[in-house]
Amino acid sequence: MNTRPFAHMRVTILCAGLAAVGASLFAASHTGAKRVDFFGYSDCIRLENDHVRVTLGHHAGGRVLEYAWNGTNAIWLDPDQAGWIHKAGGKRVGLCGGRFDIGPEKIIPRRDKLWLGAWEAEIIGPRAARLTSQRDEGPGVQLIRTFRLDAKTSQLTCEQLIRNISNEPKEWCHWSRTFAQGHGICVIPVSEPSRFPNKYVMYESGRLIDIKPEDPNIRFRDGFLEIIDTPRLPKLGMDSYTGWFAYLMKNDLMFVKTFPTYPNRVYNEAAGLTISIWYYKDEKCELEPIGPRERLEPGEEASFTEEWHLLPHAFPDNRRATDLPGIQQRVKKALR
Repeated sequence: MNTRPFAHMRVTILCAGLAAVGASLFAASHTGAKRVDFFGYSDCIRLENDHVRVTLGHHAGGRVLEYAWNGTNAIWLDPDQAGWIHKAGGKRVGLCGGRFDIGPEKIIPRRDKLWLGAWEAEIIGPRAARLTSQRDEGPGVQLIRTFRLDAKTSQLTCEQLIRNISNEPKEWCHWSRTFAQGHGICVIPVSEPSRFPNKYVMYESGRLIDIKPEDPNIRFRDGFLEIIDTPRLPKLGMDSYTGWFAYLMKNDLMFVKTFPTYPNRVYNEAAGLTISIWYYKDEKCELEPIGPRERLEPGEEASFTEEWHLLPHAFPDNRRATDLPGIQQRVKKALR
């Protein structure tokens, strides 16, 4: 009697049963995380709860393509870049999205594999994902970014790990380069004393940094630095150690970033910055927490974590009359 067909049937049933169990376990352990198509890319990772949606892209740099409250995206995307993929020898572009990087800006070598290249993407738990870069011999590192969305609130934890893959020490720092929707209002609490007479510096054209700039759209009021409207030049730097800032957007959302600061450590950007803001006309605004210098021996790692929050907030009718104490209270309440 030939039993092979029945043996094949038993194997098939067993495999199907294991697959069903595996699928059930996967669904149970990865609540709020799935694969989707977005912005011209297939197989992106989406993390979501009842109000917040986060979409991660790994096809060209490890980026946040969407950070949305009830469907309203805080991230600036260039429609001309939808589905853009870097090709060797091809044109380099200034990628849009919720970007991260490493610095210091003026001395770090080119890093196309990190900035433009394809990354690996994996779902690692409920509303959690990890993006892993290629090994980039330019700066001698590999980057790992881990994202975790809170079950109920808008809190998105963004951790970037720098791993030294070279045979020599490296001294780099975390550099966040998140593009938010443009023409908003920046509110930055200032810690005293500041090294800068006007609480900020402005990067002039070429190699100059103005340590005492004057701009009618930037002012210091009640302990806060405000960027009210488009500044004379886009790149600004601050040395505040308060560990948070807010950005009020015209879509009635307030984008808040919180991050650790280290007054007793070296910040190795040219002006020793803890924050940079790149405010480009009415198009986009780059929100940039900067980490301290990390001296890494071969094989060593260091990480820096930002917390992102989206809070509904009506954009003020008068840009010059922003309720600063009210914003501070909203932020403190959200962080409890």
